[in-house]
Amino acid sequence: MRCQDVLQFGQKLVYRQLLEPAEEYESHVAHLNILDLVVLGVGSTLWAGAYIMASAVAMHIAGPAIIISFLVAALSSLLSGLCYAELGARVPSSSSLYLSSYVTMGQLFAFITGWNFILPIATADTACVAKAWSYAFDSLTGNHISQGLQSTFSVHMPYFLAAYPDFVALGLVLLMTVFTGLNLLVLSFILLSGFIKGDLHNWQLTEQDYNSAASGPNGTYSSEGLGPLGSGGFVPFGFDGILRGAALCYYLFSGFAVIVNKGNMLIVFPIRGKGARNPQRSIPLSMAISIFICFLVFSGVSASLTFMVPYYQTDPYNPLPQALLHVGWAPASYVMAVVILCALLYSLLGPMFFMSRMTYAMADDGLLFRELARIRAGTGTPIMATMSSGSLAGLLALLFKFHDIVELISLGILLAYTIMPFSVLVLRYQPDPNSSKNENTKNKSEISEREPSSSKPGPEAGTSNVLKLLWGRVNTSPTQKSGRIAYGCALLLVLLLTALSLVLAQWPRRVFSGDPVCTTVAVLLLVLSAGVTVTIWRQPQGPTPPPFKVPALPVLPVLSIFVNVHLMMQMTTWTWAQFGIWSAIGFAIYFGYGIRHSLEDTDPQPPASNS
Repeated sequence: MRCQDVLQFGQKLVYRQLLEPAEEYESHVAHLNILDLVVLGVGSTLWAGAYIMASAVAMHIAGPAIIISFLVAALSSLLSGLCYAELGARVPSSSSLYLSSYVTMGQLFAFITGWNFILPIATADTACVAKAWSYAFDSLTGNHISQGLQSTFSVHMPYFLAAYPDFVALGLVLLMTVFTGLNLLVLSFILLSGFIKGDLHNWQLTEQDYNSAASGPNGTYSSEGLGPLGSGGFVPFGFDGILRGAALCYYLFSGFAVIVNKGNMLIVFPIRGKGARNPQRSIPLSMAISIFICFLVFSGVSASLTFMVPYYQTDPYNPLPQALLHVGWAPASYVMAVVILCALLYSLLGPMFFMSRMTYAMADDGLLFRELARIRAGTGTPIMATMSSGSLAGLLALLFKFHDIVELISLGILLAYTIMPFSVLVLRYQPDPNSSKNENTKNKSEISEREPSSSKPGPEAGTSNVLKLLWGRVNTSPTQKSGRIAYGCALLLVLLLTALSLVLAQWPRRVFSGDPVCTTVAVLLLVLSAGVTVTIWRQPQGPTPPPFKVPALPVLPVLSIFVNVHLMMQMTTWTWAQFGIWSAIGFAIYFGYGIRHSLEDTDPQPPASNS
């Protein structure tokens, strides 16, 4: 009896949902063209909080080389976006990443994906915008709000929390208003002012410049309020700073999800008689264009900011108005602060909507409490999911530092978007579920026919069969056996790439300087990863291709996994600790409630461990 209970418990952990065929219906989304998708992608990616983020990264992590950090982040997000496009075509849903994890890896991994989307990505994103708005509003009052709150609450706050509870940010999350159309004004003015009032010498700073900035009246010296100098110049914190900056800037490009969701609605739900509009071209092209535009904007604003102000003197909380003050444009700084306030309020809508939908999807599947899936009659709004996720976002904005929230978002985004290429690797090589029974019957009949004349194979024959199975591409269509091979190889590949990224992140100088131990380990991991990748490539792909296919499979998904994991390794220990605490809370909810109330009994499916 105990063995049976353990077996049932394990089957629940790896239970997978079936992909249901989509039914056509008329939708105005079918009228979207490439230009429409680009506008959607750019509009959902550009938000005013990115300017505060750029200042913090430039001041403490990358310096003027933040431009290169944005380039690395943009290329990495493009790789993930292409994988997300295929998943969105297979699973056209507002929570397609969560659902694709359910389909690919089973219930436990789906819960991990959805749970870690709720806090580090959706909820923390809302809190991050709220903190940025609070900083901008505080600057208009001459910092009187922060000074008053800090003097009142600072003594009672633990060291790992913010210096004071941010009631302004809490109130903002609960009471937000829509302001739109102001982002372009901010961008245009900052780009113009940066190249008018900027100084190229700020990209060539030396220790003498730093000492001059730290020198006070009467020959005193104080570096208070200044960021670190590093080695000066354009790349003051080296290649490590560029990678760490790219890891933190990665989530700024996550707006491509809108292109995928809207574009795949065009593919899966076309107007009858009109058909879809070349998804193989429209989705990747619009995604690449929108990411490129956002890269130009973010890097342009960062260049303007570091042109106007030395990177170690930028204000990490209110950079743009303070930069205008630094160059003598005081009236413009106040106008800029008001405009940023309005733009940040508008930016709150996206994450607030997304996190409520993700919470509702998980609760509807029974993985979270059923009350969170309650729909308000008449409006169809998941009221409990919206209120609970909004309250959690307000709590984060109230207590935690802006920089800690940003790191938590970036880690969650990178982890979730690593699941995308993994899911593509697994799903593309899986057989059609409807043909599984026929295949099992066929295999049994073939075995029974061979049994009378078969003899016990020798070890050479066994080795030959294994190599032929791994490298020989025996069948033109995937089978359950080839699907299991692809699944196992994908898991092994993630482990190998994680180990390789850890070695490169912890001991980069020893690896590239020729240290015998570190270099040998890195080369061995690289060779093994290449061998596993070739094994996946040799397996037959599914007979029914999705409307959009990732090019260069399996190289592109493998490259995406490696880049994302390597950027994750740039995060601090404290960020990983926060992420671990949130994950532990999630596991307690899942094993205490979700695993007993999920809907796995309504649609029996072979467990993911058999794939």
